[in-house]
Amino acid sequence: MKRIAFFISGTGGNALNLLRACQEGRVPALPVLGLASTAKAGGIPRLEAEGLPTTVIMRTDFESDEAFSEACYQAAEAAGAEVICLCGWLKKLTVPRRWEGRILNIHPGLLPQYGGPGMYGMHVHRAVLEAGEVESGATVHLVDGEYDHGQILAQMRVPVLPGDTPEALQKRVYTAEMELFPRALAVFLGKQA
Repeated sequence: MKRIAFFISGTGGNALNLLRACQEGRVPALPVLGLASTAKAGGIPRLEAEGLPTTVIMRTDFESDEAFSEACYQAAEAAGAEVICLCGWLKKLTVPRRWEGRILNIHPGLLPQYGGPGMYGMHVHRAVLEAGEVESGATVHLVDGEYDHGQILAQMRVPVLPGDTPEALQKRVYTAEMELFPRALAVFLGKQA
């Protein structure tokens, strides 16, 4: 059973969802760490309440993205993690060779559209609505050296409805994320065995 770490920057909803999927046996993995990029991350107490050890590593404590990334990977490795899931992680990570193909991210849009620097959360939903798209969704992909760029593992589509607000669209996409990420992670881990 693979050991996994969750990297969060906010409320930790996706991390908590994956943690419960592991506990229920829907994802064949053992969560070993929740790592937050800010001490203000609301997901920290939520993950701790489930018994998951957490730590905070802030980008402002490092001179470069590389040094920050390396500190994050070292924390994950110290906890025994073999796979990292980015669950609302908002900081740039450089990916060293030893972690290539072992970091998954969930994005609130249908990549390759609506990805890249600054395209997260409500920014994605506003852009989708402003472009007049008829559907949006969520994407799980492998992380490489570019924002929202790595190999797409799975997507789930949701309709854009007439009169949608960014908030209404966000709720539907978030529901899709809750279903998609555990399923995509389980398939990914099954191929790693």
